[in-house]
Amino acid sequence: MTEQCDVLIIGGGPAGSTAAAMLAAQGHDVVLLEREHHPRFHIGESLLPRNTALLDKLGLRDQVAALGVHKPGAEFVSDATGQSVAFSFALGLDKQYTSSWQVRRADFDELLFRTAAARGARTQEGVRVTEMQFAPPGGRAQVAADGPDGARHYAPRFVLDASGRDTFLAGKLGTKASNKRNTTAALYGHFQGVERRSGELEGYITVHLADDGWFWMIPLPGDVMSVGFVGDQSAFKGRRGTPHDLFMQRIQGSPTVRARMANATLQGEVTSTGNYSYRSTEGWGEGYLMIGDAFGFVDPVFSSGVLLAMTAGDMGADVAAAWLRDPALGRARARRMQRELTHAMDRISWLIYRINTPALRHLFMAPRNVLRMRDGLVSLLAGNLRGTWSSVLPVLAFKGVYHAMALAMRLGHRPPVAAAPVLAAAE
Repeated sequence: MTEQCDVLIIGGGPAGSTAAAMLAAQGHDVVLLEREHHPRFHIGESLLPRNTALLDKLGLRDQVAALGVHKPGAEFVSDATGQSVAFSFALGLDKQYTSSWQVRRADFDELLFRTAAARGARTQEGVRVTEMQFAPPGGRAQVAADGPDGARHYAPRFVLDASGRDTFLAGKLGTKASNKRNTTAALYGHFQGVERRSGELEGYITVHLADDGWFWMIPLPGDVMSVGFVGDQSAFKGRRGTPHDLFMQRIQGSPTVRARMANATLQGEVTSTGNYSYRSTEGWGEGYLMIGDAFGFVDPVFSSGVLLAMTAGDMGADVAAAWLRDPALGRARARRMQRELTHAMDRISWLIYRINTPALRHLFMAPRNVLRMRDGLVSLLAGNLRGTWSSVLPVLAFKGVYHAMALAMRLGHRPPVAAAPVLAAAE
């Protein structure tokens, strides 16, 4: 038998579940397929303040607050100097959303998935999509999948691909393009007994800047700390051993991380992944749209992954609903969505590509706030990825200072710390 529906969504992560909840609440017949079973492990546990607007839209703020650790800001620590700088989200230009949460993704993703079901979506777990025939104009797509009871077939009027890093449609169409400027790999795991920040820094995510990469430390409930290392090819060149061995070597090689993990105990296994950054050259077509990591992914140094996914889910629901009413309107909204999300990814990627450069690290660790550059950058770190008029000048000014400092360093000049008019936790 073939199940008909208005919208079929491939993938029950943050992007797919958000879109399913939004569409089902509008009365559309939505089928949401997840190949695994919730709860399932996933990395990317640090949310941004701008996530709160979407959580409010879903009515989930209190539930997320109950299952997470309050996150009022981010801290950066330099291995080279031992210096640390904290950025409170309250200093950003947007005063409406000034904090967020660190969450176990297994709990968070399941909450979103169950919310989609509660709003009326037909959720199915353990179902893996295997093939898709695109819809003819005015017709329905044909989607084949494998489930616990065998083969399944669906005939949706519109398809949202939220398959994550599996990139189902981008792989099928050959449109996935890896970002050659950011070919990184990551090692990560959960630990107990890691030194946690206290006082004003309690709940902060910490980014430790190592010689050839960076570490994250994300405090989670129950004395658990998510710890990961991200580096480019040079960080792993010539190193041998299991992911566990490599990760422990990296931890021992970082004085600031090693100090905090002197009494740490690994919980579970060390996981590795590679080729962090990619994007599909085309994000939509007749009767389908890619959302979240199925469209593109950027290095997670600034914790933008869940926000980009949920934002794409929200916007994707709008595109799908418009397409069901009028395909011409749907096409227009799909074009606008891809343009806006590409711009958002480019805004955060500008910083990501330069996180390992001496000039950007110098600016991050130098406390100044001329032309509100610090406040504008804090807003960007808080998730204001689509930009506002109030943030344009501060971010442009920051980029200008960065390019001037990068040129000076290439010429052999190192400006004094006082000459770096940027970023501080407080004046």
